[in-house]
Amino acid sequence: MGKYSASKNFNHGYPTPGPQSPTSQDVMDHVFFASKTEWKDIRENQEFDFIVIGTGFCSLAFIDKTLENNPHAKILVLERGPFFLPEHFQNLPLPYRDTLGGMSETFPWSLTKETNDGEFIKWQAGMVPFFGGRSTLWSGWCPRPTRQEMINWPKSLIDTAEKYFTSAEKLLNVVNADEIESTNQKKPIYGTLQKELQDLLIKNTKKVSGLTRVIPAPLAVKEPMIGDIDFAKFSTPGKLLELLDKQLELSRTFQDGQDHINCDSKKLKKGNKLQMVTNCNVEKIINEKGHAIALKTSRGIVNIGNAKVILAMGTLPPTTLLHNSFSELKTIGKRFTSHFISSIYARVPMEDYKFSKELAELELGAFYVAGVDKERDHKGQFHIQLTALSDKNPEKNTKTALMNMPDVVATASSDQLKSSEDYIVFVCASLGEIDFNNSKNYFVKNEDEDITANSTLQVIANENDNKVWDAMDASTFETLEHILSPKGKQAVEYWDANTNSWSKKRPKKENRRAPLLVHEASTLCITNDDAGVVNLDYRPKGVNNVYVTGAGLWPTGASWNPTLTMVALSQHLADNLSKKANILPSKKNTLT
Repeated sequence: MGKYSASKNFNHGYPTPGPQSPTSQDVMDHVFFASKTEWKDIRENQEFDFIVIGTGFCSLAFIDKTLENNPHAKILVLERGPFFLPEHFQNLPLPYRDTLGGMSETFPWSLTKETNDGEFIKWQAGMVPFFGGRSTLWSGWCPRPTRQEMINWPKSLIDTAEKYFTSAEKLLNVVNADEIESTNQKKPIYGTLQKELQDLLIKNTKKVSGLTRVIPAPLAVKEPMIGDIDFAKFSTPGKLLELLDKQLELSRTFQDGQDHINCDSKKLKKGNKLQMVTNCNVEKIINEKGHAIALKTSRGIVNIGNAKVILAMGTLPPTTLLHNSFSELKTIGKRFTSHFISSIYARVPMEDYKFSKELAELELGAFYVAGVDKERDHKGQFHIQLTALSDKNPEKNTKTALMNMPDVVATASSDQLKSSEDYIVFVCASLGEIDFNNSKNYFVKNEDEDITANSTLQVIANENDNKVWDAMDASTFETLEHILSPKGKQAVEYWDANTNSWSKKRPKKENRRAPLLVHEASTLCITNDDAGVVNLDYRPKGVNNVYVTGAGLWPTGASWNPTLTMVALSQHLADNLSKKANILPSKKNTLT
């Protein structure tokens, strides 16, 4: 504690009180991130093996795997924004739910008028411009896509993803909902309700046309927390800071005794310090004939030297960066895909279920239900992120229920829960992929003066989109009415957003279809042919030392949640680069 609250010349109030107005960013920079003095030294004197842009999932995956292979790797991490949340917002006190959206989201692109005027699709979910990025504001669903679902993907890329799924799940701590252990036996959050509804869904999948598989929700979680929260959602800030702290310890020279006094201090180190810089927006990659030589940032020029640059900053920001840096990449942003969403809330009387008397006071269940529009088969994929909730005492348990709900796209409201103590409430966030062959969709460069936001996004729903969306909504209603309701359609009630009450009528399209898209992809498509932007070694075509991670690589986005696959391929990239790099070998100190 003392080393952070005082300095040599201002020692705990002697001879004067010393500085009195530190900001939260000052504290974080002092403990974790590069100070202004350290940033000057980084730019002027230090050399790196890798420069990683971004601090989200792909960044963590690449850094973690690289340092696992060799802790002597010298890595510089550049983050666009400041430190905001220490972990996922749902792990924090309930008022933090208001941090979702609003000022915590930016849109570094311009929408076309045709997009803005769309009937249902009107905008793309934005970026989270803070340390940890979208990982602090996400739903945690991490399904493994099947080979059949990875439509139009190069076989070698599918093989690679499957090879790394297990290690990606380990890093994200992915646990199936039916295996999440409760911290409070009076509130087994994933207990009887999870088991019984899971059996019901799996046994009756064929009752609904188009459904292809049902699995317990694979969720990225932390270790159980003390108190009422039975699982805490995964985010990257804590993991990244742990890596930083670990590398700092490894970088310190041993002090084992006088026998080492004449030894080379570099040989006595077990690793190199991990350098992180916040409030540093990378604006352009300066290059010569496809070889990156420097980064133009909001905090000055960074010399790349012999480092490899890793773009781990989402899908659309790296697309803009490459647009502005490599004019020869003509196919950037010509393809765009994303997921449209329907949010449907329903309830069924608790007494209709044979197991109702076995339910605890509060229980949750979470299920991943995949399907296709039969007319388009796997070109028209969708899935339902299905959450079930039984709360016999909502006045007491609403806070706990809301903090444990796995989905942030569709979450039961306090009004819905407080009027449903005798019901099982179902929350369906249904996601489908827009047509990846729609030539009217694009993400291209414009003439905006802000070089970090000079891109135009257009997304226009076509006939294929409407067919898949209709099929997805129909399957969601049929799943609720023909599988999950023991007494069928007549026992199901739906939430009416217009009257703020429950109704026997299915909600209209305009009330269930969200105007936003999520899980953007394909702008930096990785393929075997000339239509792709990125080669199978993750380098943009014709570029030597810049590598791309994330869903921008996806040939198609299908409907599955992308995080697990993003992490898997980022780990593969780290293995490819760190095992080939000329880095001081990672060996235990042999001096005695």
